[in-house]
Amino acid sequence: MNDEWSTLLKVAAVFASLSLVSLGGGNTVLPEIHRAAVQDNQWMTDQQFAAVYAIAEAAPGPSSMIVSLVGLKAAGVLGALVAVAAILGPSSLVMYIACRTWNRFRDAKWRIAFERGLGPVSLGLLFSSGWTVVKTSDHSPAAFAITGVACVLLVRTRVSPLLIMVAAGVLGALGLV
Repeated sequence: MNDEWSTLLKVAAVFASLSLVSLGGGNTVLPEIHRAAVQDNQWMTDQQFAAVYAIAEAAPGPSSMIVSLVGLKAAGVLGALVAVAAILGPSSLVMYIACRTWNRFRDAKWRIAFERGLGPVSLGLLFSSGWTVVKTSDHSPAAFAITGVACVLLVRTRVSPLLIMVAAGVLGALGLV
């Protein structure tokens, strides 16, 4: 098997397995995407991962857009298509089956407990994703300070996230980050 097919199989395996644990959306598996793309398979560097994440988040569309960009970096356009199919396919099949049977168990204690447990797990996965992004993109005290200020503004005020992104972009363009 040549390297191109081997890489495509790795892309498919990585994203198909992550598809089944991406509770709460694509960002919840961001640390695992980072580990697979940067550390395990070396498809990109930390800085490239941070840039790809920023592009995926700045662009309109689903947050899982990063998957196609990582696939693109790993194996070109075919890698992007394989990555998207792999991240969407298994979870879509599971959701289809779950939706067809979930209402049958609406009063079951295990279902209620399961649903209550998913919220905290999803939040933990999101915090883990945020920490991964901070580690890969913030390499200076100024960058850490901007991250802290942005976090406080987003949690404590009604400032538009778009304004914060523009301000951060201006700071970056001025060479302050």
